[in-house]
Amino acid sequence: MSTPAPATIIGGPVSPYVRKVLAVCEMKGVPYRLDPIVPFFGGEKFSALNPLRRVPIFIDDKVSISDSTVICEYLEERYPAPPLLPVDLAERAQARWVEEFADTRMGDVFIWRIFYEAVVNPFIWQKPRDKEKIARAVAEELPEVMGCLERLAPADGFLFGHPSIADITVAALFRNLVWARVEPDRARWPKACAWIERTSALPAMAKLTLVADRVMQTPPDRHRAVLAELGMPLTETSVGDDTPRRGPMTV
Repeated sequence: MSTPAPATIIGGPVSPYVRKVLAVCEMKGVPYRLDPIVPFFGGEKFSALNPLRRVPIFIDDKVSISDSTVICEYLEERYPAPPLLPVDLAERAQARWVEEFADTRMGDVFIWRIFYEAVVNPFIWQKPRDKEKIARAVAEELPEVMGCLERLAPADGFLFGHPSIADITVAALFRNLVWARVEPDRARWPKACAWIERTSALPAMAKLTLVADRVMQTPPDRHRAVLAELGMPLTETSVGDDTPRRGPMTV
């Protein structure tokens, strides 16, 4: 059987949802090329691929799909080894629920209420940070999320004995908190913080974090050049544009 051509993944590695998909590809050995656009800089071709103007978008020889959960489900079914969902039916349902909690509730607090205010507003829209809004989210909403994760976190290892999409999705969001200069209190939530550290240390996750750290230090018009220097496989063309426009960011 011939090896399919590399897939195209649209979206930059600063997005935790893009990093989730990239991590799954890395762990499963799925070849890909990256068009590392910031979604606000997506042009008309980007809108045509996803009218919601969200990343990631995944295109291969069979599909063109959006939404990180849909993409990861597709990758799990097409490339089942190594498995990133548990075999047991009840555990698979639990893994999907944890992924949904991370994508929605954690994403709302970590990305939209904290990261967007701390990073996106000043660097994309040249709008001053609303420090009071960030502080309020850190004081009032972050503890509720961390409390849920502390109750959920395994004492050691991973949620279902081996790395799963649930572990990956939760851990990916935490780097965006670091970039927003917010770090949860390890003494207050020791199990959750240790779990995130274990998952973040997985080779695929650690590799992508290093890449994203460099991108975070780089203006959007230099992202492709920096990623090329780091050896990331890139598309020859891009659906990006030079002028940012407002719209949803990532799911």
